[in-house]
Amino acid sequence: MAIPVVTHAQISIEPEGTLRIPDSAHVQMLYLTDGTMLVGRITEITDDNVTFETDIGLMAIEKSKIRKIKEVPLSLMKGGVYWFPNPNYTRLFFAPTARPLKQGDGYFADYFLFFPMVAYGLTDNITIAGGMSVVPIEDFFANNLYYFTPKIGFEPSKTVALSLGLLLVKLPSFGDETLPAVGIAYGLTTFGNPNASVTGGLGFGFVDWDFADKPLWLLGGEGRVSRNISFVTENWFVPGLDDPLISYGFRFFGEKLSVDLALWNELGGDFRFPGLPYIDFIIRF
Repeated sequence: MAIPVVTHAQISIEPEGTLRIPDSAHVQMLYLTDGTMLVGRITEITDDNVTFETDIGLMAIEKSKIRKIKEVPLSLMKGGVYWFPNPNYTRLFFAPTARPLKQGDGYFADYFLFFPMVAYGLTDNITIAGGMSVVPIEDFFANNLYYFTPKIGFEPSKTVALSLGLLLVKLPSFGDETLPAVGIAYGLTTFGNPNASVTGGLGFGFVDWDFADKPLWLLGGEGRVSRNISFVTENWFVPGLDDPLISYGFRFFGEKLSVDLALWNELGGDFRFPGLPYIDFIIRF
């Protein structure tokens, strides 16, 4: 019995993504079945082939050899390299920026390993987040912290974001004692884009919904220094403290994962240079 020979022409495999001719504001990355990745634009589509324009000229590529097509804004290409969006665009270190999560975006975060949190964009303007500490102590669920932090945000332009939010913390219940709710109600403004921005704002702390007379102030920012690294700083001016709390460090990230390594210090206070180490990470989903 003759064994049939299967050729590329007999196979119809649709690549992941949209096979189309893009506009001038976008570029495409073609991932081929042999592992090659090409950057450019599709200029013509026929039944079996596409014509793909790169910096070195035009080439004909069989459709069957295209595994994936990714189309991105031209603004995200620098020197022919794709600078994927900042995956941690809604936070500095501990503090948020004014940017809300986009609808359907979410992430899992962990601060100092013992303080995990999950955040999700209900809409383009409403973000909810919450979590609990996971310190291995007796009566685990009663004696750990619980926190909930909703945020409402608006972006009146591509370089300005405004938000109002709340950090609500349930303190541990040691013994029969029930401790009051504590937290911060805040307002923030962020100027710039996700690669280079400044965030400032204020918040009022409260204990059992009794608010402080004086606000605490936040000033921070982020500047992307390479495809995978940003410099981040977060600084607090707290009533009752003579010196501000300052931080500085670097964010290392890919398309879905972000890791922050930083140092915290009290400017002019007891914590001398370089400061106390800080670590957190987020995973986008």
